[in-house]
Amino acid sequence: MILVLEQILNGLQYGVMLFLLAAGLTLIFGIMGVINLAHGSLYMIGAYAGTWVAAETGSFWLGLPAALAVAGLAGVIVEATVVRRLYTRSHLDQVLATFALILMANEAITLMFGRQPVFTPLPAAFSGSVGLLPGLFYPTYRLLIIAAGLIVAGGLYLLINRTRVGMLVRAGATNREMVRALGVDIRRLYTLVFGLGALLAGLAGYMTGPISAVQVGMGERILLPAFVVVVIGGVGSIRGAFVAGISLGVIDTCLRAFLPGMLRGLMPISQADALGLGISSMGIYLLMAVVLLVRPRGLFPVTGQGGF
Repeated sequence: MILVLEQILNGLQYGVMLFLLAAGLTLIFGIMGVINLAHGSLYMIGAYAGTWVAAETGSFWLGLPAALAVAGLAGVIVEATVVRRLYTRSHLDQVLATFALILMANEAITLMFGRQPVFTPLPAAFSGSVGLLPGLFYPTYRLLIIAAGLIVAGGLYLLINRTRVGMLVRAGATNREMVRALGVDIRRLYTLVFGLGALLAGLAGYMTGPISAVQVGMGERILLPAFVVVVIGGVGSIRGAFVAGISLGVIDTCLRAFLPGMLRGLMPISQADALGLGISSMGIYLLMAVVLLVRPRGLFPVTGQGGF
């Protein structure tokens, strides 16, 4: 039972990271209609910027605003110089252009930091473990990630549903031409949304740094699961990204932890491990296929305000 609870917490932490990345993706795709493959590169840029500042200053907390600022600024620059020219182009052009940005970002990071993985220093106050239940001790930093993700989710909900900016975002997701006709500077709105998405990606990258390697290409590995979250949750839906991110994080983690062991009672150990790992790797994609068969627009399709 303790092991199950521990893996559920691990899945919750992974799901929060997926949500932070997918929230920016779903806003950008839902409002702008742009497929941004370079979103994972912003995740990587935030991780490297924050880690470098943390290493130079010896403070994890000083690295946090650096990660947010650099990732957000990088997002604004990418939107203003590249993505802005892709709004009226085909999705193929968007994919090719943003894939080129991935290659450029990877080479730039390699030139500045090399290919050797680095780790973000843990904050001293969160370097230990805390007893949640008798026999269950869980790393404090992972609980910090979960709490940060939940706070961000609440903040996004209030931003989208309780502010004028959020009203414009919702309106832009449903009828961008009408928003433009009403005199709203749609270009500035797009830049704001893209910068917010980049900032969330940078936060996710930096928070992941102390528990996984910060290295070149780290964004591409998590980008595909993030797209799965967007598709399952519903394009443009923050609520969908949150529900799908948490659910997929828990499902993926539990499959990888328990499925091989369950299959060992049915077949030789080597075959059980190979089959279990294979099915675990496909689990979230199989779930996506099932969801799309039942709800082709995702669990929470955007229909005015309700999708957010």
